[in-house]
Formats: sequence, C-alpha cells, structure tokens
Amino acid sequence: MILMYGSQRDYDAMAGKDGGRPALSPEDFAPMHAFMEEFSRDLEESGEFVETRGLAAPVHTRRVGSKDGVPVVTDGPYAETQEVLAGYWIVECESFDRATEIAARLGECPAPGDIAANSYADVRPVEEFQGEMAI
Repeated sequence: MILMYGSQRDYDAMAGKDGGRPALSPEDFAPMHAFMEEFSRDLEESGEFVETRGLAAPVHTRRVGSKDGVPVVTDGPYAETQEVLAGYWIVECESFDRATEIAARLGECPAPGDIAANSYADVRPVEEFQGEMAI
C-alpha cells in the first residue's frame, strides 16, 4: 500500500481558501491531477494496479477513541496534526523494492507552491491474514 500524505492547509489551498498559504485556482493544480491520473493509468497498464482512493479533507474527519471505557468522538481537523492521510494506492507487484520504486515516482508530481516539498508517501505491505503479522 502506498500512502500519500498532505495537510489541511493543502486541502484549503486547493479549495481556493487562504489557509496560511495563497489560495490556488483549479488551473494551478490541474497538472497535479493530470499526473495522478497518468500515474494510476501506468499502474493499470503494467498490471500492478489494484485500487486507489483520495480522501476527503481532514475537516470531515472524526476521531473515535475511548476514555474509561466510554467512546469519545472528536470532530476534525486536529490542531496538533500537521499531516494527514490524503489518499492511497494498493499495488500488487513483485517486491517491496518495486513498490518503493513506484512510490518514488510521486516525487515527480508537479504540485503547486510548497505542496510537493511538504508531501511524502509511505510504502507498507498489506498483510493478508493475522498469521502474517510481523512485528
């Protein structure tokens, strides 16, 4: 699984809001969207694509925890959180190294402003069942 991270500020800028950085127009981030479409299409053509999804802005998040055995629900965004999961790709490929190579291509994404400079991706294997969990 390739996990892509961003921030609420990124979502605000792409929505045309001035959230501490200049607001962006749809034209500003159109090359980024085109890159992501091409990235996914390339994975489909190579047979490595399984699934991808982008996630809604962190402001639409609910964190569910527990305090003294009672569920606690907190609406987002969270001031203490600088980074949030923005989306993911699930790929099926020959090795962890190959998945890392795929994720490294995301660094070529032509994101506007400092979005690219502050973005990164994690690569994590997906365990098929509990018996495979390695700690």
